[in-house]
Amino acid sequence: MKLLVATDFPPDAPGGGPAVIRQMLRSFPGQIYWWSCRRSLARSSGFPPQPVLEHAHASPRRLFPQKRLTRWKAIAMRTLWAPYAAHSLTNFLGKISPDCVWAIPHDWSILPLYRVLLRETPSPLHLHTTIQDFPDIHHHGADWGPKIVSTLVHQQEALYANADSADATSLPMLDLLKKRTGKAGAQMLHAGLEPEDFHFLETQAAMPPPKGPIRIAYAGTILVDPEFSFFTQLLEKIRALGVDLRLEFWSSHTYSARPWFRHEWMKEHGHLSEADLMPHLRQCSWGFIPMSFSDQDSRYNRYSLPTKFITYLAAGLPILSLGHPESSLMKMTTAYQVGPQVAKTDLSDASSLRLKIALSEPKAKYLMEILRCAQDHFDAEKMRANLWRCFNALRPF
Repeated sequence: MKLLVATDFPPDAPGGGPAVIRQMLRSFPGQIYWWSCRRSLARSSGFPPQPVLEHAHASPRRLFPQKRLTRWKAIAMRTLWAPYAAHSLTNFLGKISPDCVWAIPHDWSILPLYRVLLRETPSPLHLHTTIQDFPDIHHHGADWGPKIVSTLVHQQEALYANADSADATSLPMLDLLKKRTGKAGAQMLHAGLEPEDFHFLETQAAMPPPKGPIRIAYAGTILVDPEFSFFTQLLEKIRALGVDLRLEFWSSHTYSARPWFRHEWMKEHGHLSEADLMPHLRQCSWGFIPMSFSDQDSRYNRYSLPTKFITYLAAGLPILSLGHPESSLMKMTTAYQVGPQVAKTDLSDASSLRLKIALSEPKAKYLMEILRCAQDHFDAEKMRANLWRCFNALRPF
C-alpha cells in the first residue's frame, strides 16, 4: 500500500513526537511518502531519518510566529500561508494517490490538513489521525491570539472525529477526546519498548549499578525551568547530607549558563541518537522528569506524556517524577510505582528523598513495576501492529 504521512515536521526532525512516528513505521510493508510544513534539516539531526520515497513541504521559512511579531505572523500564517500549504498538499495527494493518509495535526499543520482532508479532497481517502499535543499549550493563545488558537483546537478535533481511525498520546488525552468528539481512539500511541528492550529488563536491569556516585539522568529539553531549579536545590541539600550524586544531561540544548547549574556535580554530554544514548542511560541509577507544579499550562500538563518516560523505562531506570498531582506523568507514576514522586515545593523533603535516592539497588526495587508499566502500555510491537491494521482495515499485514 501507499501511505502518506502528513504533519508539521519533516522525516528527520528531532524530538519525541517524530521519534514515535519513525518507530511505528519501522519495517513498514509498503511505500511511504511524507508531506510537512517544514523542510528537511540540511544538517544531521542526530536521528536516523525516516526513509521515504518522496518528501514534499510547504515551509513558510521565517513566517513561523516563534519570537518576534508573533500575532502578526500568526495572522499571515492563517490568511496567506495556509492556502498555499493546502495547495501544496492537494497537488502532492494528486501526484501519489495514497491508499491511506496518516495525519498528525500539530500546530500550524492543522490548517492545511483540515482544509484538504476534510473539505477539499474530491475522492474518499482512508484517514488515520494521531494527536500528539494540543495546539493551545505553552501559552500559544497569548502569542498567536486566542481566536486563531481556538480555530486550531476546533479543526484538530474535527480531524480526529472524522477520521476512519484515530489515536492519541496519553490515556487522559484519549478520555478527553472521546468526551469532546464522541470518538473512541484505537489505542494510546506513544514511544514503545522493542523486544530487545524487554529482554534487557527481564535479564539484566536488576543488576546493581556500577560503584561510584549516584548518577541521575536527564534526557531532552527542559520545559519547566522553575521546577528544574527547585529540584537542583533539593539535590544540593541531599548532597549536603552526605550523598555523593551527579546530575547528567543528554540534550541538544546547553544549560551550563543557567543560574542553577553546578559544574562540580553536573555534567553535559550533548545530544545522542536513541541507540547511542541507551547504553549511557543504563549506567545511571535514576531518570528524572519534571512537569509544572502550577498546572497553569494544564492542556500540556494533564494530557501530554514526555517521551523520556518511555526512554527511561527501556533503560531500566527507576524514575524521579516531579509535578502537579493531576499531570499525566504523576498519574502514571501513581498507577505504576516506578519511582519516588515530588509533588510540592518543599525543601524540607530533602531528608526523606535522600533515603529513597540513596538505595543500594534502586533498579531491583522498581524493576517489576517498570516491566508491568511497559507491558501494559508501551509494547512497540503491539502498538505497531494495531496501527498498521488501522491503516488498512481491508486486509491484514
